[in-house]
Amino acid sequence: MNDRIWKPNVVVAAVMERDGKFLLVEEEVGGRLVYNQPAGHWEPGETLVGACVREAMEETAHAFRPTAVLGLYSWTHPDTGTTFLRVAFTGETGEHDPARPLDKDIRRALWLSLDEIRALRERHRSPLVLACIEDYLAGKRHPLSIIGHY
Repeated sequence: MNDRIWKPNVVVAAVMERDGKFLLVEEEVGGRLVYNQPAGHWEPGETLVGACVREAMEETAHAFRPTAVLGLYSWTHPDTGTTFLRVAFTGETGEHDPARPLDKDIRRALWLSLDEIRALRERHRSPLVLACIEDYLAGKRHPLSIIGHY
């Protein structure tokens, strides 16, 4: 029996769409530039919704108001064996603050069409990038009330 406790990393992600384009970030991970939704780790003392609002602002300089849970996604990185549990939200994209600096690993935030995102598949941070967008386009939505913080 393994005495080690398995602890997946809980992350939040914002699927932000405007006029048929999705807001992604180009970020440096392990010396490689990859594309991802605005996303990051859930931090102590935060609600999941609050974490998503924070991450969207830090990575894109756009305000974000989650209105629905898109889904829960698990993925294990094939190289590191690290498991991630992603809570993806969708909602309303608000104002952009062009003077706000982005997180240090974020090179830029950009709006891309579905075709452009598919063409960049080899450079997605994980398969969850496209999976979340496809679920969004399929109309998947769950009320925020499915999350309970006690």
